[in-house]
Amino acid sequence: MVRLRLRRVGAKAQPVYRIVAAEKEAPRDGRFLEILGHYNPRTNPATIDMAEERVYDWLSKGAQPSTSVLQVMKSAGTWERFERFKKGEALETLLAEAKAAAEKRNINQKTEPAAMP
Repeated sequence: MVRLRLRRVGAKAQPVYRIVAAEKEAPRDGRFLEILGHYNPRTNPATIDMAEERVYDWLSKGAQPSTSVLQVMKSAGTWERFERFKKGEALETLLAEAKAAAEKRNINQKTEPAAMP
């Protein structure tokens, strides 16, 4: 079974994640099928960059998002657009809406310093 999940990249104490399609049995940072986007929770606001057309394709083929990816998708509005895609709305209008939302969301990002223990 294919899952959409986060794959951790980045330095120690500076996590950045890739959103990937991977087999359920594969390890967290192991083998994956395709990179679908990036998620950086350290910026203010968090940076979310997804190839929504590929995400819709994987979800329509039966891939299941992990709980963390589902939260990221809901915060970016991708999940709502996918629900509309399932109901028959045109893909081109959804992708144009996603591009406009991403441009609006990903402006003036500043990385927060790592918290000192």
